[in-house]
Order: sequence, then structure tokens, then C-alpha cells
Amino acid sequence: MSRQLDDGEGISGHAPESDLAIARRARLEPILPLAEARLGLAAEDLVPFGHHRAKLSLPLLQRLKDRPRGRLVLVSAITPTPAGEGKTTACVGLVDALSRLGISALACLREPSLGPVFGMKGGAAGGGRAQVVPMEAINLHFNGDFHAVTAAHNLLAALLDNHLYWGNALGIDPARVVWSRVLDLNDRSLRRVRIGLGEVERESTFEITAASEIMAILCLAEDLADLERRLGRIVVAWRRDDTPVTAADLGAVGAMSALLRDALAPNLVQTLEHTPVLIHGGPFANIAHGCSSLTATRAALALGEVVVTEAGFGADQGLEKFIDIKSRQSGLFPDAVVIVVTLRALRFHGGASREAMHRPDLAALIAGLDNLVRQVAVARAFGLEPVVALNAFPDDSEAERERLAACCVELGVALAHCDHWARGGEGALALARRVLERLEEGGGEAAALYADGTPVETALQVVATRLYGASGVELSPEARATLRRLEGAGYGQLPVCIARTQYSFSGDPADGGLVKGHRLRVRELRLSAGAGFVVAVCGRLMTLPGLPREPAALGIGLDAEGNITGLA
Repeated sequence: MSRQLDDGEGISGHAPESDLAIARRARLEPILPLAEARLGLAAEDLVPFGHHRAKLSLPLLQRLKDRPRGRLVLVSAITPTPAGEGKTTACVGLVDALSRLGISALACLREPSLGPVFGMKGGAAGGGRAQVVPMEAINLHFNGDFHAVTAAHNLLAALLDNHLYWGNALGIDPARVVWSRVLDLNDRSLRRVRIGLGEVERESTFEITAASEIMAILCLAEDLADLERRLGRIVVAWRRDDTPVTAADLGAVGAMSALLRDALAPNLVQTLEHTPVLIHGGPFANIAHGCSSLTATRAALALGEVVVTEAGFGADQGLEKFIDIKSRQSGLFPDAVVIVVTLRALRFHGGASREAMHRPDLAALIAGLDNLVRQVAVARAFGLEPVVALNAFPDDSEAERERLAACCVELGVALAHCDHWARGGEGALALARRVLERLEEGGGEAAALYADGTPVETALQVVATRLYGASGVELSPEARATLRRLEGAGYGQLPVCIARTQYSFSGDPADGGLVKGHRLRVRELRLSAGAGFVVAVCGRLMTLPGLPREPAALGIGLDAEGNITGLA
């Protein structure tokens, strides 16, 4: 994506700069001196990956546990549109603005998956002047964390099939193996496969690495010991008597932990303005819990006064899962929340087409404001008073901005106009001041939506009716049978992670962003015992996305000097 910049670059007569070009022109600080100057860390506290990125050392993570914690700001959004609303750029702009105001601030972001990078969505390092760098390294392979998760997941699958081959001493029912394989790419042809031809043949599936339970475990583990405990609890299959078989039963935990040891450490990089950023973990928000790792969040809160993090997609998904899963398990609740909005998204939710959403349309915007109203109500359901951040675009009209401002007054929420894409931290100073005011006032005491130990079906009903505007929940016969099995095995009171489309409050994107009175239809339930939740898959959502008609991969390559081109 490219937009007009404020300093003359990209104005009429000149091609606008791409995110990659802006990132490549940036002067990066060497990571070790930056960590010392901004975070008070010594060289031995880091494991460098070249000059401009590093991992925090595992001994440092242990020492940081005893430090007082800063305050946590969670960035979420209204219901997204296919154009994207800019939560990551808002996070980067906000943390740079806080730094400009003299606050010791860090951001915690998720790692990009190669699936979206080569598919349709693109990378996840921000954009314009609000980027995290080195952009190419972050978007491609980044310190090997995704590869470690992929390897550990597939090692467990291989050990499981090997156990079946050598006699099946654990009495696994081959028809009730529930552990898939994963890869970090979009490939719809692998969604359903038949494996073991000529040996122990069975049906199986592939998922994208971001949907792996091991990714969720990596992002929720407190330390190496907790990582091993969680890995051991993974349920890979069931016996015919409905008892579970775990990774610990297969003896797989040690080797998996060895693959994941280094991946447990968060990655340190910087913004274009040299603000420290921890990027770690990458569970998708529509098929997983959508937050960066707990280890990164704890470390950042120990190293800075204010930490800015994001939760994927709209508040109804990202904010809900952050609090009901991550905060519930860790005790780390947000002190403030930001809801990012764009006028083009409000137009889209008000009925403008994908092509017309980029043109001023006051009537469509007014109709779309109901989506913001709903997402503000979501934040308040958790006891949080949000700040609304308008991510500005050149096509915004003054009349539309005034109507948004009036809506925020009616809602009783603060509004900040932001131009961080074009001006970096300077363009988010108004937002930073609003957030600091909210932190000083007290943004409300956040709490989970339902109590610990709530039955799975009840938890689904609470989320669907209170947040999604649904009239209730319908479980398919397959999901109902799985629920009975989970209840019989002692897993019937885990929190729920609802996997559904990001484009609607229902399970069907065709319903549009704002829908009420529908039934949330749960197609299947999947146990993530190691991560500590049950995944409810709704509608036609796929856990291995496919490539679009014109994948981004077709425009990515190398120039004559070996520089990467086409990365967005």
C-alpha cells in the first residue's frame, strides 16, 4: 500500500514510495547499543542475529520476572475490511509518539506468517513512516521461530504415525487421530490428504503454522518448564474407549522442547524512529487467539513504562481472546484500549462497495458508524473505556470527520486523529496524549467475560449473545459429539477460542459486518489442551487458507543487486 507523504514524496508527478523503499532508506541503529541506551541491557542479555535484530536471552527473561511492571495498552479495531484498517501502523505510530513525549515505551507485535506475505494480506511490519525494521528480515523467516514451530508440530505427527506403524502399543484408534501436519504457506490442495500409502493409511489434514496448537503454546508459556508441561498435555488422538493419548504418552516432549527452546525467546528490533519493539509469536486472530507471546509482553512490561500491543482484527475477536484467554491465564490485563477506525471502513460497513469505499460518502459513513458503536460496547463489556484512533487517509472529507467526532461525543469516548503513516510518531502525538490521559484517569478495571470453569457451551453462548449480538449458538451433530467426549475426559470447562470469519459478527462473511439476531453455528470443536482452551470452528472458515487469484508471490523477486523487490 502507498499513500501520499507529507514531505513532498509521492505528490503529483512522482510515484509514491512503497513501504519497502521507505524501510530500505532508513538508518538503523545497531541493536546492541540501542538495547543498552533504551532498555539498559548489556550485550550478554541478547543473542544477536546480525547487526539489527536479536533475541532476548533466556536468563534475562528469568531475571525480568521480578521487576515491577509498566502499563499495558491494547490496540484493537472495528470490524476489518479487505483493505485493512492499520492496527500495526497504529501500534508503531503510538509507541513512537510516546517515546517523543519522553515515555519509556515498547511495542509487542506478532510475527508475520509467510502465508499472507505470499498470499493477499502482505507483511505485518507496519507501513509508511510507522514501520518496524529490518522489514525484509521480519517478513521472511524472521529468526526461525515459525520454522521451529513447524518442525516441532510435524515431528510430533511423525512420532505418532511411527507409533502406529510399530504396533500401536497405546491402543490409538487410527480413525480418531486429531493431530494434523502444518506448513507456513497457503495451499488449499493440502487441506485434506491421505497419508501412509502402502503402510498405515489414514485420512489427515494440513493447517497453516499460525493455527498450530504449538504456536498457541509458545505464545502462552511462561518459561521453558511451562512450555514442556503444556507440550506434554497436547492430545493427539483418542482410544476407542474415549480416553485421550497425549504427546507425553508418545515420549515426544523432550525432542519438541529442544526444537522450541530458542524460539521461546522474544525478538528485539526497532521502529524507523529507533523505538524498541519485541516481535514474537504469530497465532492468527480468526483461527487462534491472535496475540503476541506472553514472554514478550512480560519482558516489555519489565523494561518500559508503557507497552503497546495489538490483538488481531476487530475488538469482538482480538480483544475478546486477549482477555478471555491470554489475560485469564497470565493475570496481565490491559490498562487501556485503543480502537482503530478508518472512514473508508465505516463507508464499507455502511454499504459502500469495495471500489467506492475510497471516495467520500457521508450517508454510507453514517450508516457504518453502528459498527464503531458495537465495538465500543465490546470494550465496555470487559470493563474498559476505549480511545478511538482515526487512521487518516487523503480521501477523508471534513464533513465525515465531523460526523465521526459527533458520534464519539455521543458515545462518551475520546477521539484522536492520526497521521502516523505519513509522519511517523509526530502524526500520533494526539493519540499518545489521549492514551496517557486514559491511563492517568484509569481506563477501567478489565475482567474476563465469563468465569473460570464455565462449561464450554455456556461460554460460547455468553460470547455469542453478549458480543456478537446472536440469539444463541447451534452445535453441529459432530461438534455435539465432540463436546460429550471432551466433557467425559475432563475438558468440558476450558475457555473457548472462537474461530470464525473476521468480516462479520456471524460465522458467514456474506452477512456483512454488522448482524444481529443470528445463530452462531459451530461446525466443529477442537481440543487444545496444552494451550488451555477449546477451539470452536464456525461457518466455512478454513485453517489452511488458499491463495487468491493473483497471489502477492507473483510480484516478489530480486533485483540485479540481489535486493528483494515487491514485498508489501
